[in-house]
Amino acid sequence: MQKLGDFKLPHFFNYPPYFTLQPVRDTREKQIQVQLWKELILDYCKTQKIFVIGLEEEFPLFTNHVIERSLTHEARATFLSALVSEGRAEWMDKGHRKCLILWHRIQDWADILIQFAKDNGLEDGVVTIEEIRSGTESQGTELHGIDRTILNRALKLLEQKGKLVVFKGASTDDEGVKFSL
Repeated sequence: MQKLGDFKLPHFFNYPPYFTLQPVRDTREKQIQVQLWKELILDYCKTQKIFVIGLEEEFPLFTNHVIERSLTHEARATFLSALVSEGRAEWMDKGHRKCLILWHRIQDWADILIQFAKDNGLEDGVVTIEEIRSGTESQGTELHGIDRTILNRALKLLEQKGKLVVFKGASTDDEGVKFSL
């Protein structure tokens, strides 16, 4: 089995037709190819903690040097758009050049934050946003290194539900969170 770093690639990754979109759109949408690619992108991004894919930038999954195949720009856009349509990604710009990958939905990230607070005795405690993203308490968790946009959206969701309050600081490093669980 082929690997990309420590990530095990699925068998279809070495099958050249999967690097070529079906020319007929209806056939392509019904084809298992799109589902396989969506799952592969989500799994890879989750294990490698990748939150943003640039359509114009080099992304390891989009090229297989062993079989000398690469996805076309159209194929890349098709697979990312399929993730967007399922709520598993969002375009970050109007030109659809950068895509925010949601390997967890925002509600799931919010649930992870609540569990983090409980695991660390922060039910009525205060922590900085930077500590959530890179502090010792978050090491070894999915929150460690989380994209700031995703974290802010999960925090906003919890704030709307009355589970926490976000305090703005003089800089982004000063922003704090007070949980009320």
